Amino acid sequence: MQVYQPINIQPKRILVITLRYLGDTLLVTPLLSSLRNAYPRAEIDVLLPFANLGVLEGNTDVSHLIPFYSKQGFLSFAKLLCGLFQKYDLAISTQGGDRPIICAIVAGKWRMGFVSGCRVKQFWKRVLLDRALEFADQHSHAVLENLRFCEALNITPCYKLTPPKLLHPLFLKSISGKYAVLHIMPQWQYKQWHQLGWIKLAYYLQRQGYQLVLTGSPQVEELHVVQELLSYLPPSACNLAGKLSLAELTEIINHASIFIGPDTGITHLAAATGVRTVAIFGPTDPLKWAPWPQGYAQNAAPFNSQGIQKINNVCLIQGESESGCVPCQLEGCERHRHSFSACLDALSAQTVIKVIEEWQERK
Repeated sequence: MQVYQPINIQPKRILVITLRYLGDTLLVTPLLSSLRNAYPRAEIDVLLPFANLGVLEGNTDVSHLIPFYSKQGFLSFAKLLCGLFQKYDLAISTQGGDRPIICAIVAGKWRMGFVSGCRVKQFWKRVLLDRALEFADQHSHAVLENLRFCEALNITPCYKLTPPKLLHPLFLKSISGKYAVLHIMPQWQYKQWHQLGWIKLAYYLQRQGYQLVLTGSPQVEELHVVQELLSYLPPSACNLAGKLSLAELTEIINHASIFIGPDTGITHLAAATGVRTVAIFGPTDPLKWAPWPQGYAQNAAPFNSQGIQKINNVCLIQGESESGCVPCQLEGCERHRHSFSACLDALSAQTVIKVIEEWQERK
């Protein structure tokens, strides 16, 4: 781990750049809270993908959201850079890719960001950034990596995630009593648990007195998977897939008795609300990417790389492999996003149900 001489600045305008997935944006919120606590009068803006804007809805640590369109060409990217030019006292890139680093370099009078890979190819980043943090392959949890900027700025880190907040309370007559939220689909197929597992788990939860609530994104493929699963479930199951904003979904999850989901951004969001969260993981390393438990505030990753683990409100269940390849950190057994993952295919509903039963008995 690098050791840096702390930077003592009092920025009035700060830009934080996060240009990846929904979960990555949520995992930046502890850094945003840290910056807000340290610089209460500063204007803190966030440059993020347009699709992720809902992640920061109602977040009082943020002043303005600047949407980034992933398919924008050279001219539109150049226009964005012109609008950002030297506009901020401090710019922080939480990713080491070329575009986020370029944005930080152009936008900030003082520029910070992650760098990784070949020192020759990444030389320009190390030269143009005022502070470059090495982002090695063996980095710790993403929350802790982002909080390394606090050490460099000599400010106190905040370990709490901030989920989206609905400004007007949501009331749904179709949900009553205790209910379980099942988020079936991850963004990529190689993180997906098998249908039979979800069916058996759903019937177990119904026998325990839970109303079943299914959630998902508005993507056509995901809606199809949820609809197909519904055909095997009790008629009382409530399908909210594609019908909610992220803030509305957060409120639904927040009032649930239990949430169960795969390795995806919504499972991170569920953990941040404090609801009992069961995360079903396959190839991904929990040490780096497990949901961050509510109330956990240590400068060490909450979960190890292997095993079924329970910390605070999060229970992590890992896929099974006789070869010991879990977690491989690869995109499934066929090495692409639409691959199967044998470790998840081998994970039985009985295993998941047993873990949930034991966890409930402890509560």
